[in-house]
Amino acid sequence: MKQTQPYIVRKTKALLLCGVIGCPFFVIVFLIEGATRADYNPLRYPISSLSIGDSGWVQMANFIITGLLLLAFALGLRIQLRQAKVSTKGSLLLGLVAIGLIGAGIFSTDPVYGYPISMPLAITEFSIHGHLHVLFSILVFSGLPIACFVFSRRFTDIKKTGWAAYSTFSGVAMLVTFVLAGIGFKQYSGFVEFAGVFQRLSIIIGSQ
Repeated sequence: MKQTQPYIVRKTKALLLCGVIGCPFFVIVFLIEGATRADYNPLRYPISSLSIGDSGWVQMANFIITGLLLLAFALGLRIQLRQAKVSTKGSLLLGLVAIGLIGAGIFSTDPVYGYPISMPLAITEFSIHGHLHVLFSILVFSGLPIACFVFSRRFTDIKKTGWAAYSTFSGVAMLVTFVLAGIGFKQYSGFVEFAGVFQRLSIIIGSQ
């Protein structure tokens, strides 16, 4: 037992470190890709559209790598929570978010909302991989805010009011910016020009 305990501690720390690395990695990659991609407007277009085209493999890899890192983090968090004998719901939710990211990377989005610029604003029929991309994305955009609220309740139980408030704010802010992004992607005037910004804010807020 004395020999295995240090190993478990090191393993848990390594797994948790994956989460510390994964979230900033994901954000940095899609910000750089969005800023450097020709004919792509990051203020307007969704992150997933970066998966389209010859260089689309970069964002696809970004989804998958980040998903794997987050999955490792969720496992490390589960180990730590089980050792503390508390609920592991939060870690399970983050695991679903990780699966969502991996799936979104494997199945690329269809051309939507006018990108590439040669495509119409709305397509008449989604492909199978486009449908699957949307389904996996739902795990991300629903799992993250729910996880925020779960952790908020946990922090409240242990009297960590500052962290509880931060988690609640993150969950609410992610949902609000996600809704604003959806309104923009539906091409509503006054929102469409910044739909990509709202979506990026949603992801950044939810992943911190």
